[in-house]
Amino acid sequence: MQHTSKLPNVGTTIFSVMSGLAKKHGAINLSQGFPDFGSDKKLIDLVSNAMNSGYNQYAPMAGNLALREAIAKKIDLLYGTTYHTENEITVTAGATQAIFTIINTFVKPNDEVIIFRPAYDSYEPAIILNGGKTISVQLEAPNFSVNWNLVKEKINSRTKMIIINTPHNPTGTVFSKEDMLQLQELTKNSNIIILSDEVYEHMIYDGEQHQSACLFPDLKSRSFVVGSFCKTFHNTGWRIGYCCAPKALMNEFMKVHQFNVFCIHHPTQKGIADYMQEPKHYLELSDFYQTKRDLFLSLIKDSQFAFKPSKGTYFQVLNYSNITQEHDVDFAKRLTKQFGIASIPLSVFNDNNIDNKVLRFCFAKKDDTLKKAADILNSI
Repeated sequence: MQHTSKLPNVGTTIFSVMSGLAKKHGAINLSQGFPDFGSDKKLIDLVSNAMNSGYNQYAPMAGNLALREAIAKKIDLLYGTTYHTENEITVTAGATQAIFTIINTFVKPNDEVIIFRPAYDSYEPAIILNGGKTISVQLEAPNFSVNWNLVKEKINSRTKMIIINTPHNPTGTVFSKEDMLQLQELTKNSNIIILSDEVYEHMIYDGEQHQSACLFPDLKSRSFVVGSFCKTFHNTGWRIGYCCAPKALMNEFMKVHQFNVFCIHHPTQKGIADYMQEPKHYLELSDFYQTKRDLFLSLIKDSQFAFKPSKGTYFQVLNYSNITQEHDVDFAKRLTKQFGIASIPLSVFNDNNIDNKVLRFCFAKKDDTLKKAADILNSI
């Protein structure tokens, strides 16, 4: 049977490759972004209670109303702005489904979508599948900052969408208020849609404030803000997220969403809605992960790796140029096979596979896991 692939250049993701190597060689897996510690028992009990209480049939297409109300309350508490629960908030099967559906809804053949590299690997395939063209803007190492003059040069009449990600995976950087104001100014009086991937919004450190797209009125008017309960509540396997947008944009999103997944696992929605009645469950997350980041960095401060502390996410980028000049993919594989620790090379997310000699490590791990990992890194 002969067929033409719609994604001819897409192979196995680097996450699968590195996790597979970690398993094969019995390595500590700091490559894929998932915690190795358990969820809050209270949340597990609330989801179980929802099942036992009958929340086992279809949820409303937009999501359980109590969960949408909890999302609206959270956004108002954190950012002082509102989304209407009836037509501006949708619960999704993880953030990736929200992202895919947003792109699928609006991007048509020959439309251009600007992304910032290194970029999370789900963006470009969705653009390609819809006939769009990816326009890349490389973040400038070592700080992975945005050259907004370059962004301005890339914008034209074919620009349909700009995808931003803050806090940023894989670099651990965050967009500043000035970055968001620049983006707002560049897109003002245009039809450009902003897809703001904010799944790590509750993991931001050193007193920084998350600059959500919904904080800036003109940006909010053209933006989808995407969040993730999987990341926030340490349950990456639950695949539950959400997106918020003005009614006109969300109406179009829902036309595609209803034929994609229609609705999400109902008892999980109800359990999370009940759990969110105590805001501390997400407000204390930054302190929780900053403690882990600080522990990890204190343990490797005398190693040969160089670093600037991550400003957000639960990832830390380490520069290894004092150790070797190997390509980052080769070094990451050697670390896994020879030393027993798995990471993610950043070049695979860059334009033209630009290699800055950095690897990404996940610190959403038990303290013992981080100590064992640090012992290995200190020995290299």
